[in-house]
Amino acid sequence: MKKHNNFQTQLIHAPRKAPQFIETVQPPLFRASTIIFKSTAHLFDRHWTDPYDYSYGTHGTPTTFTLADNIAQIEGGLYGLLAPSGLSAINIVNSAFLGTGDEVWVPDNIYGPNLEHLNYLKAQYGIRVKVYNSIDVSTFQPTEQTKLLWLEAAGSVTMEFPNLKELVKKAKAQGVLTALDNTWGAGLAFNAFDFSDEHLSVDLTVHALTKYPSGGGDILMGSIVTRDEKLYHRLFRTHATLGIAISGDDAAQVQRSLAHMSLRYEQQSNNAKTLLEWLKQQPQFAQVLHPSDKASPGHQYWQEICTTDKSAGLVSVIFKPDYDISAIRRFCDALKLFKLGFSWGGPVSLVMLYDLKMMRKLENTHLQQGLLVRLCIGLEDPQDLIQDIENALKYL
Repeated sequence: MKKHNNFQTQLIHAPRKAPQFIETVQPPLFRASTIIFKSTAHLFDRHWTDPYDYSYGTHGTPTTFTLADNIAQIEGGLYGLLAPSGLSAINIVNSAFLGTGDEVWVPDNIYGPNLEHLNYLKAQYGIRVKVYNSIDVSTFQPTEQTKLLWLEAAGSVTMEFPNLKELVKKAKAQGVLTALDNTWGAGLAFNAFDFSDEHLSVDLTVHALTKYPSGGGDILMGSIVTRDEKLYHRLFRTHATLGIAISGDDAAQVQRSLAHMSLRYEQQSNNAKTLLEWLKQQPQFAQVLHPSDKASPGHQYWQEICTTDKSAGLVSVIFKPDYDISAIRRFCDALKLFKLGFSWGGPVSLVMLYDLKMMRKLENTHLQQGLLVRLCIGLEDPQDLIQDIENALKYL
């Protein structure tokens, strides 16, 4: 090999390279913006629809494609895309499938930032946003202009589990695309692409990989998964046009966590159920919300679909109306193990308080009156968490 005269050139074009491929437990990490083509033939004899089209870092590297494939496999899909956050993945779906005059239906318990993005599209492009009650299928009334139905299983904050079967059937009968926020189930509680004896399937899922796949509370990432190649190509084009990209380092971190994701999910689910039984006995609460509980809205639909008995690590409690916001704030501030913060799925338990009157548009007769606190159960010993709540309740 030619030895270059200039030292700087030798540094950039090293005369010796170690062999590039060995077998390791974790896949190799590729950091790339520019990707080197072997020849002009490799440059021009390619198309963006080719599997694993390595052309530029934003379109994918072996690191990002591997993670996307694995997330798709976990969720029961065939094609996956990665985004910088769960909300970014949601926004890609809305941008890809909604245009002027189109109608989109969302559940009343939708993830708040999704609704904010849809309202932005409403103001900018004239789409129509309709709201339905996730446990009352009759409130979903699609029209010829309806293009997209958003589903939440379970619902954000209030944990209602929807009648997925009937909602999907109704949407398919009208030719409406179905998109499920699958962050709660994480592809582990049920298979969104085959969740009934009739092999019903949503068209696509979004997933905040920030939560259970990451598991550390330190990575922001989202995904979109589908089994439909045409939908995938449309999403991919939107993804590319918007310049969506993620860090190879972040992808490698999430990939590393996937091997034990199901173990963490099951442990947090079991911890939540232990707390659930204790919380139901406490006189300060008017209602305790968790899909596995018989009294929780939509429990029968959870039982029908989540046959593995898995149910994530989220429990919400509604305090009796006797307690005002000052009392609830004292309770939250008195917690020691539960930290005040958004998100969930990490090792540390989190708490967040909400005023449902500010969040819901429809009348929710299935919910008691009062202020709500969401508990995101981590990996601490559940008895320690119970003691932490018991101590904080004294500050009410």
